[in-house]
Amino acid sequence: MSRSTYQVITRGKFAPLDEEQRAALVAQADDHGVLSARFTEEGTVTYELPPQTFTFRVLIPVGDDDTERLVLAKAEELATSAIRRLGADCQDLRSRSSDLAAIKMRRR
Repeated sequence: MSRSTYQVITRGKFAPLDEEQRAALVAQADDHGVLSARFTEEGTVTYELPPQTFTFRVLIPVGDDDTERLVLAKAEELATSAIRRLGADCQDLRSRSSDLAAIKMRRR
């Protein structure tokens, strides 16, 4: 069985936030700035203030039988879990993926 890895970017909106959720996101904002953006198997969440939208980056290892639809669904599930761990919820998720094996590197 061959294995590949997809990198997925999921963008979404925070669900309506109450004051407590907003305060928690503001307090954690330094840990979720654009400089912390990485593609990892756990995924990383980034957002700017005021917290309205977010970006989630993740690496998804796949096998021969995995479809892109499955990859995107898994990424969105991981994004939702990550946002909930931050004390909020999310909506309007949109994802796009790239198969790392298909990316061609140009050499100078």
